[in-house]
Amino acid sequence: MKKIFLIGSLISFIAGCGPKPIPDPPATLKCEYRSAPLGIDAAKPRLSWEIPNSRRGTMQSAYQVIVSTSGSVFTETEADAWNSGMVKSARNIQVEYNGEPLKPGKRYFWKVKFWDENGTASEFSSSSWWETGLMDPSGWKGAWIYNGIPAPENEADMYKDTPVPLFRKEFNITKEVVSARLYITGLGYYESFLNGARVGDRMLEPGWTNYAKTIQYSVYDVTHMLQPGENAIGVIVGNGWYNPLPLYLFNRLNLRNILTIGQPKFIAQMNITYADGSSESVVSDVSWKTGNGPILMNNVYLGEKYDARLEQEGWAEPDFDEKTWSEVVIAEAPGGELVAQIQPPIRITRYVVPVKLTQPKRGTYIFDMGQNFAGVARLTVKGPAGTRVQMRYGELLHEDGTLDDRSTIACHIMEGWYVQHRPGAPRNANQTDTYILKGKGEEVYHSRFTFHGFRYVELTGFPGTPAFETLRGLRMNSDLAPAGKFECSNPLLTKIQENAEWTFLSNVFSIESDCPGREKFGYGGDIVTASEAYIYNYDMSNFYSKAVMDFSNDQRPSGGMPECAPDNAIYDKGLSEDTGPI
Repeated sequence: MKKIFLIGSLISFIAGCGPKPIPDPPATLKCEYRSAPLGIDAAKPRLSWEIPNSRRGTMQSAYQVIVSTSGSVFTETEADAWNSGMVKSARNIQVEYNGEPLKPGKRYFWKVKFWDENGTASEFSSSSWWETGLMDPSGWKGAWIYNGIPAPENEADMYKDTPVPLFRKEFNITKEVVSARLYITGLGYYESFLNGARVGDRMLEPGWTNYAKTIQYSVYDVTHMLQPGENAIGVIVGNGWYNPLPLYLFNRLNLRNILTIGQPKFIAQMNITYADGSSESVVSDVSWKTGNGPILMNNVYLGEKYDARLEQEGWAEPDFDEKTWSEVVIAEAPGGELVAQIQPPIRITRYVVPVKLTQPKRGTYIFDMGQNFAGVARLTVKGPAGTRVQMRYGELLHEDGTLDDRSTIACHIMEGWYVQHRPGAPRNANQTDTYILKGKGEEVYHSRFTFHGFRYVELTGFPGTPAFETLRGLRMNSDLAPAGKFECSNPLLTKIQENAEWTFLSNVFSIESDCPGREKFGYGGDIVTASEAYIYNYDMSNFYSKAVMDFSNDQRPSGGMPECAPDNAIYDKGLSEDTGPI
C-alpha cells in the first residue's frame, strides 16, 4: 500500500510540473447587458463576458479587450478602436470601453481573452459587436411632424371618434444598398412600415417616460426591406400616454393636467449607405403627407375602436393615390432628450388558447382563457360590412356566468361609486375593443395601441356562432430574458411559481406596474417589494436601469421621490411635499 501511495504521489507531482492546460475562451459577450445590441447611445458602453466552466475552479486573473471597426475577423494589430492590453483584474462585468471616441451609426466588433488563476492565457473569444445610435441630438436631421389638427377645446369632444393619423413618404433607390437604419419614435405609440410591411415586431413603442425629460427612440435594420426603384415609408401614431383622455381617475386625476401631453406626432430618420460609399437620409419633414386611419378611438384604459371599412389599402406602399391626403405640419418638440431605448421592448410573448366557451345569455359569449394575463385578444370573424363586434375584458364572472369587469375598470370610474360623471366620459370605464367589419372574407383583428388585464373576454355582436378558434389571447410584456428557473417535486409549489411568473410578466410594460388593468402606474413601492423576486427570475438589468431613470426624471425639488414614475401626482405621506410614502 505504501508503494502504491508513493507511485500515485509521484505521478501527481510529475503531472503538476507539466504545462498548464489552456482555458477555453470567454463566452456570452454582452454590451450594455445586451447581446449584439443595435443602437447604443452610451459614450463608454459597459462590456461583460462569462468565464467558461469547462474546468473546475477556473478564475480570471487578467483580461484583454480588443475592438475594431474593420470587421468581425481581426487581430490585435487591427484593433483600431481599442486595445486594452493585459489588465490585471478579476472583473468580467461593467468593463467600460476606453478607446477612440465612438461615432454615431457605427458598428464596432470586439473580442476578449482572459488569463486564469495560473496565469495561462486563453485564446480570444469569437467576435461580437455593438452598433451606436445617433448618440447626440445634433445627429437628428428630421423634425417632429403631425397632421396639424389641434386637440378639442371641450373635454366632452375628446371622447368623440377621432381617426388616428397616417403618414407616408415615397423615395427612390437608384444604387445598391449595403445598409439602412431607421431611427424613429412617436408619441404616444407608433408603428412603422416599409413598402407595406411592418418594421419589427415591437408593440407599444416607445416605452412610457416623462416626455419633457426623456423620449426613447428605437433603431431598426431595414436593409432587407428596401427595393430598387420606388419605395414608401409609412407611420401610424396612437395616443398612448401622450394624448390621454380627461378621465379624472379616482375622481381627481386628470392626466391631461399632469403629464406632458400633445397631439400624436413622430420623428424619423432613415440613414442609407450605398455600395459606392455614398449615403443619404430620408427624414420626417414637410415633404410627407398625412391621412386618416381606421382606428377611431384608442386609449390605454378604455381600449380601441377600429372600423375596417375605413382602411386605406396600400397606404404604406409606392404608387398609392394620395391626392386626398394633406400636407403635414412641423410640430413643437415635446421637450425631452432623444435617447436610444434601453429596456427590453414589449412583444407578443405567448399565444393563449381558450379553455372554455359559454353563452350565459342570448348573443353574449364568454371566452375563458384559463389564465389571468396582460395583453389583448385577437379576433377572427367573417360577416357583413358594418357588423359591430365588441370584446369586453375582465378578470371575474358573476354567479350567472356573465362578465364581472369591476376589478379592471379604470380607477373607480363606474356606476354606483363616488365619482362625478362628466359630459362625454363613460359611466363605466371598462376595457373594450370594438371592431367594425368591412365584409370582405375572413378578417383578423387585434388592437394596437392599448393593453388589458384579463382572464375572460365577453364577445357580443358576433355574426353567427363563435368557436374556440374565434379568439386567441396575445400575452404581451417587456421581453425579459430568463435568469432563473424553479422546479419542485411538490406540484403546489411549482404551480405557485408558475402563477407568480404570470403575474410578474403582466406588470412589465416598460414600467413595473401595480396592475395591468385598473391603474397601470409605476408605483415605486411595488418595485421595492417585488424587485428581488423579479431578479431571481429575469434579467432586470436594463429594465431597472430605465426605472431608475424614470424616478430620477421626476425627482421633486426637495430631492424626494414621487410615489410613481412617470409622475402622476399620486402622493402620500413622504419625507417632504410631493413625495411617496415612507
